[in-house]
Amino acid sequence: MAAAKLTPLGIAVLELLHERPMHPYEMATLMRERYVDTRVNLKAGSLYHTVERLHRSGFIEVVDTQRDGRRPERTVYGMTQTGLDEFNQRARELLGDVAKEFPAYLTGLAVIDELGLEATLKELETRLMRLRAAVASDRAVLQRLTDNEIPDIYWLDWRYQCDHRQFELEWTERLTEDLRSGRIPFQDHQPPKLTLITEEDDDERKTS
Repeated sequence: MAAAKLTPLGIAVLELLHERPMHPYEMATLMRERYVDTRVNLKAGSLYHTVERLHRSGFIEVVDTQRDGRRPERTVYGMTQTGLDEFNQRARELLGDVAKEFPAYLTGLAVIDELGLEATLKELETRLMRLRAAVASDRAVLQRLTDNEIPDIYWLDWRYQCDHRQFELEWTERLTEDLRSGRIPFQDHQPPKLTLITEEDDDERKTS
């Protein structure tokens, strides 16, 4: 049976195992320290489930067990050659392919006219407040990374997220002002007039 495609969390686990064998608790700690949890859904249950699945698929293997006092025994995993091959293949796909994604914000933007001006402006102001706080936090983290002289190659994903958040903030500020000023007028939920192509029209096109 073919192994399942690596998930973002699976990629993150194998990324860490490039450095050295680790147990899941250490993986989780490092992911949070390195802000990996901003790009993958990191929960204790999902991490252990992912590690088990990687093990069943032959991508990682048990290399050691550790016991610290009375704490439960910890299993240390290392990456196999199969795991390395799969990691490299999936990494190429993630970088080279343009995936079709469906951000929730796009759906919200699509129903603004139905929501109405007052409610729309209220929700956009809430979004702007949260985005401004996030951008300020991003800047603090970026400054810390710069001060610690962390090589850029290790936080390209974080820089992308920060730039994307800054873009969303500026775009939403412009949208809010356009809606408030009337430069983008509401249509009072009137559907656009669309011309339907009838069978007769289609036949006429074919014969013309």
